[in-house]
Amino acid sequence: MAIEKNNVVALTYTLHTVGENGEKTFVEQTTTENPLTFLYGVGMMLPKFEEYISDLNVGDKKSFDLPAVDAYGERQDDAIAQLPVDMFQEAGMPPVGAMLPLQDNAGNSFNAVVVEVTDEVVVADLNHPMAGMNLSFDVEVISARPATEEELAHGHAHGVDGTETH
Repeated sequence: MAIEKNNVVALTYTLHTVGENGEKTFVEQTTTENPLTFLYGVGMMLPKFEEYISDLNVGDKKSFDLPAVDAYGERQDDAIAQLPVDMFQEAGMPPVGAMLPLQDNAGNSFNAVVVEVTDEVVVADLNHPMAGMNLSFDVEVISARPATEEELAHGHAHGVDGTETH
């Protein structure tokens, strides 16, 4: 079955970053026992990622590269927030390098990385951790099926077989 909009797609992938000289650095890998499972065509994945897998069928393999601009964007040097230390009274001061779960005014969740802690502020980098990086994917489509009505209503996949497990 070819991948179509509103299909639940399960695939394995190996992800590398690609340096300026073309050298690849391993980032992560999924397995057939724990594949990446998502609702295709509803904006859950990077648009170019979906574009590259759009013509694939179950069992197909494909390798492709995404330049930073088509992945998580270029790094924005001004994407820095100075958060008052009183925000951290209950949870305690985060160390440099910690990931901070934040939310924007529209309710969208994202992570920031602590880059500095002073007596007055916690300085957080709001760039995606992979911003500015060129990515290289090797994928294999494990399954594709029409989404259930419940999955469509919820806007996300409920697992490879349509039953969410937690």
